[in-house]
Amino acid sequence: MTLELSKVFAQQWHNKDPFVEADKLEGEIFRALEARKTLRFSLLGKSYFIKIHRGVGWFEIIENLVRLRLPVLGAANEYLAIKRLETLNVDTMKTVAYANKGINPARQQSFIITEDLINTISLEDFCAPWKDQAPRFTLKNHLIKKIAHISRTLHQNGINHRDFYICHFLLDISHEPIGEKHLKLSLIDLHRAQLREVTPERWIVKDIASLYFSAMNIGLTKRDFFRFMKHYRNSSLRACFTQERDFWQQVERQGKKLWLRKQRKGDAI
Repeated sequence: MTLELSKVFAQQWHNKDPFVEADKLEGEIFRALEARKTLRFSLLGKSYFIKIHRGVGWFEIIENLVRLRLPVLGAANEYLAIKRLETLNVDTMKTVAYANKGINPARQQSFIITEDLINTISLEDFCAPWKDQAPRFTLKNHLIKKIAHISRTLHQNGINHRDFYICHFLLDISHEPIGEKHLKLSLIDLHRAQLREVTPERWIVKDIASLYFSAMNIGLTKRDFFRFMKHYRNSSLRACFTQERDFWQQVERQGKKLWLRKQRKGDAI
């Protein structure tokens, strides 16, 4: 068994089974599936999130492999992704407890507890009014540059998110005005992230296309997307259009495909 506890949880669960104690936690449930449960709870006046994984079963593992998808077996994926982002100075969740047990991948049990990112708002919610009321120009540019920098850092260091939507960026709103001197964006929901030495281009395209899709309806202009391209590649717009035309055309095609799928089926992407 792998076990890592912060001081608070080590004291609270001293000489107790951490898996039993994790199952006892009560709070606001965000997801409750047979194999995974996510809830927010409080301990000693502080708010936390826990994700409990109970083993996905061989059927789901085989189904994912048949579809050429890597199955998420437990909390280890998110735990390792958080550690990698910390080394890259990318703001994300802070792990305060992690446990993993079992050799059989279909029955592996694990959980991860992270601090609740208080005084934050998802970019999806923060940007929702932009379509009807334009934001400060400097704020919008700061956010575009920040997201491009995070995206570039991930992809240049062997990481792809797989759920790379603006709703998974949390903006710190504890300082006013937002975005001038105290711009902090935290990337969350890393349980499907993939870690490699080098990120394959097809997964980079998927990430950027997902980001593009999720920002289509918040009132951004073509120039805003062009600014992202420049900051993401850290190059001139001319170079993006000439040397990387195929890459950006793929991003646009996949982004629009996600948009059309949502419009047609009304499903969650």
